[in-house]
Amino acid sequence: MNETDPDERRRAALVESLPSVSDDTPLMAELKQDARRRIELRGRRFPSPPSTRIITVANQKGGVGKTTTTVNLAAALAQSGLNVLVLDNDPQGNASTALGIEHRSGTPSIYEVLVESKPMHEAVQVCPDIPTLWCLPATIDLSGAEIELVSMVARETRLRVALDAYLEWRDANGLARLDYVFVDCPPSLGLLTVNAFVVGREVLIPIQCEYYALEGLSQLLKTIELIQAHLNQGLHVSTILLTMYDARTNLAQQVAQEVRTHFPERTLRTTVPRSVRISEAPSYGQTVITYDAGSSGALAYLEAARELADRGAAAATAPQDATHHGQEER
Repeated sequence: MNETDPDERRRAALVESLPSVSDDTPLMAELKQDARRRIELRGRRFPSPPSTRIITVANQKGGVGKTTTTVNLAAALAQSGLNVLVLDNDPQGNASTALGIEHRSGTPSIYEVLVESKPMHEAVQVCPDIPTLWCLPATIDLSGAEIELVSMVARETRLRVALDAYLEWRDANGLARLDYVFVDCPPSLGLLTVNAFVVGREVLIPIQCEYYALEGLSQLLKTIELIQAHLNQGLHVSTILLTMYDARTNLAQQVAQEVRTHFPERTLRTTVPRSVRISEAPSYGQTVITYDAGSSGALAYLEAARELADRGAAAATAPQDATHHGQEER
């Protein structure tokens, strides 16, 4: 933080003036946390990474908030001054719905890109709410792609080749460089998920703070190791985000502690609470960031996005990471 910046001094003074609360008053603690986040995050621009970060959001366990995390982190980063692309690689098309993107059958989509080698720029759409957020939608046609990809040459790398070509197309046409690309995955492990792991350079794993939270995680990590060994040497788990957190329950606190014990460096400090607003937003074709910017859920995703952006900027200052980025990113 720049202590000489008047805005930073003003933010710090406002945060300092908030009343103190104890751990035995979770509601007051949550209200204070939301107030702090409003002060610290509103109108703030996040740092741009030195090169495009391509992040695959994955967890083989269903219902952990993969799509919700994908679209809300993407929207938070885009709203904070960065250029972001979401690749909806799930036949359900929920990410496309949440971003307000047209994805009826027949719409140019990721299916045409994967199966028919259509140039990605002919299918990418801009989010109606945020002009620096783009999406490659998924239609119901994608549900048949698993079978059609089986007989294709280089079937595991088709999405990576298409994305590389799209990034080059943006450069050639004088468009702004993308800061982030998020890839939303289906919960099953098939060729669509393999393509998502091959295109990604990082993996972000959302884990819900509920019973069986770590179920299947060891299998997911083994899958990532196989992808590293055979298809994408640079892939690594960079981030874990705790979702559906309820500070009032001992279970949520125990799960959070267990995850942080196992993955101390990778787990974000920010946790995303259970939130009606987060659940409601997709039915209005929006992310919670645009649906209710002042809600606890929106503020949590905004803070998680800032933490993700700050980590990327900090990693770029390390000499060994600079070399790694040079090899792995475009």
